[in-house]
Amino acid sequence: MLVTLVRVAGSSYRKPGARLFTVNGEVAGSISGGCLDTEVKLQASWIARDGATVRRYATSFEDTSETPYGLGCGGTLDLLFEPAGTPECEAMLTALKDSLLGSTVRVITFLPGLNRPMQRAILSAHGEVIFRSDALSFEEIERALAGTRHDAFVESLLPPQRLVVLGAGDDAKPLVRLASMIGWSVIVLDGRRQLARSERFPEAQRVEAVTAEQRDVAGITPEDAVVVMTHSFEQDRQWLAAVLPLSPRYLGILGASHRSRLLVHEVSAATGLSVDQCCQRIYAPVGLDLGGEGPEAIALAVVAEAQACCTGRHAHSRRLSVAEVYALDPVGPAEYLAAHCPLPMSAD
Repeated sequence: MLVTLVRVAGSSYRKPGARLFTVNGEVAGSISGGCLDTEVKLQASWIARDGATVRRYATSFEDTSETPYGLGCGGTLDLLFEPAGTPECEAMLTALKDSLLGSTVRVITFLPGLNRPMQRAILSAHGEVIFRSDALSFEEIERALAGTRHDAFVESLLPPQRLVVLGAGDDAKPLVRLASMIGWSVIVLDGRRQLARSERFPEAQRVEAVTAEQRDVAGITPEDAVVVMTHSFEQDRQWLAAVLPLSPRYLGILGASHRSRLLVHEVSAATGLSVDQCCQRIYAPVGLDLGGEGPEAIALAVVAEAQACCTGRHAHSRRLSVAEVYALDPVGPAEYLAAHCPLPMSAD
């Protein structure tokens, strides 16, 4: 059974495209923070017993809502339930697998409706049709891509963010582990063969003994996130000189500020890039200033900073304002306090 979040109105823990799989009682994935997942898991097989269908779930506080399972998140979610074993579901699973292996795939799902079964088309990154449901015309696919078919859920399945860790010391282990936990594909490279061993990094997709001179083997691209952490000044300088011209999406250097300043100064001269250009491309010292000590705390700071950078976000804490809280109540602050926080009665 495959369940996909296809539409959201209001607030939601997950965004359209989130999925949950159920196979023989086992569950993988999530379409909410966990509260809705339990309900969906219990009902999925029964709901899709006659084929694919869309169900609406409310996540509001309203006990009188006409939509069942109010859960308190403040949004309305449309979920597509589809049974396993159909050509459409099998094609979807293949597309998901291909995206995990590095391919970009476009998926168009025509949602089921009254007397209309679910249909699906899957396109390659170049627009070639990989799969098309029976009786689904190319004209309908083009209309969906143009946004004129409101019953179509169009999504792009992108490869996981790739993190290249240049350095295979012990402090790289929690970094690799944490990046893998959030779904990133991790590659560990180090010129020291005694460290660059796959058994030291079981979560990594690839671990190789590679030096900066073999940067073509590394295959680093502008879409990658890169952390330089060999603990060797010479190796860090070589890797930095090799990687900087590639302009990866994120490039961090582990080490103290004075060490990073010296590295940038020397690499600027070696690459012909100005110091300003180097500084614009480098995060140093690596990681958000979260506090804490030890490899695990550093790994958390690094992954958080890389995540923010790769998603185009500015990492900052968020807080509610008093005005936002009072906006929920039709009365003003004074009336609100009087109604909800009455003064204690006098002892007299």
